[in-house]
Amino acid sequence: MSSKKYSILLGLVALLLTMGVSAQVATSYDWRDSSLIPASRTPQHNEFMNNQYYYPAKPRNMWEIGVKAGTFNIMGDVPSNLFNFGFGAHVRKSLGYIFSLRLEYMHGTGKGLHWSEANNYHRNSAWVDNGYVPQRVDAAGNRIPGQDKVFYNYKTNLNDLGIQGVFNFNNIRFHKAKTGVGIYLLGGIGLTWYESNVNALDGTARYDFNSITSNQTYDNRNDIRSSIRDLLDDSYETPAESYGDQRMKLFGKTARPSATVGAGVAFKISRRLNLAIEDRFTFTTDDLLDGQRWQEYAYGDAVMTRNFDSYNFLSVGLNFNIGAKSVEPLYWLNPLDFAYSELNAPRRMKLPKPVLDDADGDGVTDQFDNEPNTPAGCPVDSHGVSKDTDGDGVVDCKDKQLITPTECQPVDADGVGKCPDPACCQDMVKKQSCAIGDLPSVSFRANSAAISKDAEAVLATVADRMRNNPTCKVVVTGYGEPSKASQQLSWDRVNAIINHMVDKQGISIDRFVFRFGQAEGDPNTVDLRAAAEGEEGPNAVPAPHPNLRKSK
Repeated sequence: MSSKKYSILLGLVALLLTMGVSAQVATSYDWRDSSLIPASRTPQHNEFMNNQYYYPAKPRNMWEIGVKAGTFNIMGDVPSNLFNFGFGAHVRKSLGYIFSLRLEYMHGTGKGLHWSEANNYHRNSAWVDNGYVPQRVDAAGNRIPGQDKVFYNYKTNLNDLGIQGVFNFNNIRFHKAKTGVGIYLLGGIGLTWYESNVNALDGTARYDFNSITSNQTYDNRNDIRSSIRDLLDDSYETPAESYGDQRMKLFGKTARPSATVGAGVAFKISRRLNLAIEDRFTFTTDDLLDGQRWQEYAYGDAVMTRNFDSYNFLSVGLNFNIGAKSVEPLYWLNPLDFAYSELNAPRRMKLPKPVLDDADGDGVTDQFDNEPNTPAGCPVDSHGVSKDTDGDGVVDCKDKQLITPTECQPVDADGVGKCPDPACCQDMVKKQSCAIGDLPSVSFRANSAAISKDAEAVLATVADRMRNNPTCKVVVTGYGEPSKASQQLSWDRVNAIINHMVDKQGISIDRFVFRFGQAEGDPNTVDLRAAAEGEEGPNAVPAPHPNLRKSK
């Protein structure tokens, strides 16, 4: 019998798992919603929201009301029928994420029939009072003819009311938000009251059990029980043996304290509905749940058993969550939700402002500072480099002449320039002003406009000579074929050199003459030379073919 019940249970579990009951909800509830917090825990909630307490207040959670039905079986001296109907109802309240309390009522109608004939029923009033003649044996141990066979049977209407502690185990999840399957154990105490009857009479006459052929073997028990059922009606008219007034009564029925243990699995269907499969066992200090308490020995004297009866209720039920302005029962929520949500997307944590190192205190962090040792008090550009407004080679914080005209450069160590002689002598000065001499050329890799390290060194030398000759302009000439690509590459190289001299060396752009695409010359070389007296030209030219520009 037990193996069949558990096979049915496992089948139902497998079926529900394949149905894919909904399981995942991104978050349990909004912990900032004060309407979910009961008045008694409002002070804690306020302290938590003001960062004065580490833990959020426990929210108000729903009550669960459940109804169930299933098979009810008494485990006693008389074997129970396989399927007996039982039903129940409960109300459950969560006290925490693991533990909850449940008040449950259960009713079961149990029937049983023994396949083995009774030998010692002379102490059982249900049979003797109805005229059944107990069996006796002679001196040789043989059964004396004329006495009655009896096969024990019973029908018991049983009720119990109990309070149980329920322990939920798998709602605390570390790798997913929530589960749709709740596994739980339960245990509790209660009160059981019952009434047992025996089917001993066919109308007003005794049954003739002698017509039942029984060889007292286990293998043919089903055939024997089938024959007995064919003989019996469904009256159960005779009160079974009881303790009479020796036991407490409730509603006129025998009442005994009881203890219950059990386990179950619940499948979440929605926020307010779940389906549960549960098996519970209840133990009593009563041996007459099945109307029989006498140990059977073949043709011997009856001996009272010391094994108290118990009963089992295997059920399937629907549970409903009720309550407004409440979260789900806590045993469906993951208490780690708040911690994980804060780690992923902080909404309450007060994060300190990031501290980025700035060793020289110039306001530009070290990872972006191109001049990590700027003197204190020196203004810098966005790259952390000391500003030199007039480009005279003396940084502003040390320059005593912040704006030195180009014609007054070069300057001394304090950034003070020496301006040209008066107008009477300008012609002579102009004639002798540019002594920069020949300048080197800059070579490029084929099809590239990138300035190499060697080219940077060449341009640094040119920049020093331009600073020492502030009246000189430099013509930057690039060469190329008549094709669009060649003309654009020539422009890119001239533009790269002028930009480098302005951005990296601090030379004013108005000291350059921009020429590109010249016919006679090495296409991979850009020439630099001093501008002739009176030679002018633009210092910036639009790209001839912008769509063919090379960034490197």
